[in-house]
Amino acid sequence: MTTIKILVVDDDPAIRNLVYRYLSQQNYEVKSAQDGQTALNLFKEFQPDLVVLDINLPDTTGFKLCQEMQSYNDVFVLMLTSLGDEADKVKGFGLGADDYITKPFGIEELGARIRAILKRQKLPSQKKSDQLIFGDLVIDCITREVKFKNKIIPLTHIQFSILSCMAARPGYAWKRSELFDEVWDGEGDRSPKCSDVHVGQIRKKLKESGCDFEYITTVWKVGYKFETPAGNDSI
Repeated sequence: MTTIKILVVDDDPAIRNLVYRYLSQQNYEVKSAQDGQTALNLFKEFQPDLVVLDINLPDTTGFKLCQEMQSYNDVFVLMLTSLGDEADKVKGFGLGADDYITKPFGIEELGARIRAILKRQKLPSQKKSDQLIFGDLVIDCITREVKFKNKIIPLTHIQFSILSCMAARPGYAWKRSELFDEVWDGEGDRSPKCSDVHVGQIRKKLKESGCDFEYITTVWKVGYKFETPAGNDSI
């Protein structure tokens, strides 16, 4: 079995060393960095599966670093910060973060959040079909790629999980709490506003790819529904 690789980025040596030691004891392969530049260099070399990322860094912000890392690949990102405002959480999720934990935090809670994020890799194997096809939209649950007219749409892990989860049940009105339990494995921030941000990002990326059909519609006072184009017969 391949060892999961985690990069810990925090300028506070006490927190950085605590998280490093704890995750190493959980049999992850761990590296750490105290600033943005070191983190980015390690990120390219180490190719981690998940990054535990502080927002307040001496040479940059975790927001900028998260965005830069996501431009290379769709690595899992867990924001670790003293900023607890909902607006900061929404901003982090909008930039591709998968979860958000506020300092001070319990080390066991951090471990549980990480395990929940990593479980999302198992979601596609639970689907009945390897590919979900809706007109020009193809959702590949093996490669975790979404294509519109054969052009890849750059979704983050959590965005892909949301879209594939909803697409597996076309026409079903998902409550935000239901979607949360399916995609987030019961961990993380339950704020409906954060769910709205992820769905908004999916809609935006679909539109930017040239898709005019509204695949995800809002169900008033409930949540969201995945719609299929008229005449679609290959799901």
